[in-house]
Amino acid sequence: MTSEQNPAPETAADEGPRPGRLTAAAALAGLEGAALVAGGGYMLVAGLTGHPDNPEQAITGGITLIVLALLPLLAARGLLARKSWSRGPAIITQIMALPVAYTLLQADSAAIPGGIVLGVVAVVALVMLVNRETTRALGIRTPGSTRESE
Repeated sequence: MTSEQNPAPETAADEGPRPGRLTAAAALAGLEGAALVAGGGYMLVAGLTGHPDNPEQAITGGITLIVLALLPLLAARGLLARKSWSRGPAIITQIMALPVAYTLLQADSAAIPGGIVLGVVAVVALVMLVNRETTRALGIRTPGSTRESE
């Protein structure tokens, strides 16, 4: 096969220091993952030791949140390691966070500040993830970009 059919991977992901935006996006994804683990752990412990209305639902919800935390945590790890595959799960995490933030904003309770924080974090992380500097650092070629001659 020719090099045109199997292009060599770009080396931009291995050059220079990690951009601050990439590090910040990884930190935000990691923070979201940690929050999911904490929330899931709280629900799980409450379901096992407390007296919730429905213990089975609390246990299931806690386990679900802990499993869901794997997506942003793996994405954060991949972003820190400058793996191009990690941007997809990180973007998906942020897109999933937006309806959750909207739902929290509709509540008549102390959940409104949480919705504001979650919405801001999701939008900021999305902006950082689609930034040209981040894309280049991850070695992702954008449409219309040309590979330099070898």
